Amino acid sequence: MAALTGYLAMEAGLATEELEIELLLEALFQRFGYDFRAYDRPALRRKLHQLMQARGLATVSSLQDRVLHEPGAGAALLRALSVQPAALFDDPERARQARIVLASCLRASAVPKVWLAECAGPEEAWSLAILLAEEQLHLRTEIYATVANEEMVAAAHLASIPAERLAEYQENYFKSGGTAQLTDYFDVADGRAVLLPSLRERITWAQYNVVTDASFNEFQLIACQRALPDFGPLLRQRVLRLFHDSLSLFGVLGLDREIPHGDPLAASYQAVFPHQPWYKRVA
Repeated sequence: MAALTGYLAMEAGLATEELEIELLLEALFQRFGYDFRAYDRPALRRKLHQLMQARGLATVSSLQDRVLHEPGAGAALLRALSVQPAALFDDPERARQARIVLASCLRASAVPKVWLAECAGPEEAWSLAILLAEEQLHLRTEIYATVANEEMVAAAHLASIPAERLAEYQENYFKSGGTAQLTDYFDVADGRAVLLPSLRERITWAQYNVVTDASFNEFQLIACQRALPDFGPLLRQRVLRLFHDSLSLFGVLGLDREIPHGDPLAASYQAVFPHQPWYKRVA
């Protein structure tokens, strides 16, 4: 009997928290214009719990109260729910694959455009800029790095990293196929490192919401390699349709998971590598 009572209490608690999450997400949408309502609920719940624990909050309702009434709390929640920042060349194998993709899909275009959708911070964009420079493509390639909120855009423009991290990143850079020294691509002053202006100027940062916004350009390469696990099934399909509508014929789409064979868009793509989520649009 005690076990049943405990189980029922747990179920009631989960139902209450689910309602609290629904109200919080609706408040985020109504107050700030960011729509997380179709995101994968378990992943979203984990991020909420991490933020609540960091702030010493016991319930989602108490988090909502702070978001609506405490300056800066809404921005903190948006950062927590967004794609977490990547480090420079933190996935060497994907960077190695990207070198091949860049050379094959961008050289034929006079002014190729690359879209980093839901970009995982400045270091992801900087990694791409370095790859383009090493493939002799940076002078004519435009990188569009979009993120969900304006605060992240402002932070990206001002970004720098501790200079000692360049030595930490060097091994992953070599594993990605790099042969230079990362310091060759950075200005270092007062213990901070910033990507060279000649590479930084090829990156356009913009606020863009893949959940609500329409296609804004045609691209030869679109990469969204960290955000899809956060999306629920319907939202994931909506985003894949958006990418399809934004990708040029024979352009390449880089994802963080393979497109299922039964997906309506699967016939429009050919795999670039076996069992890897890089796809060339062929229809």
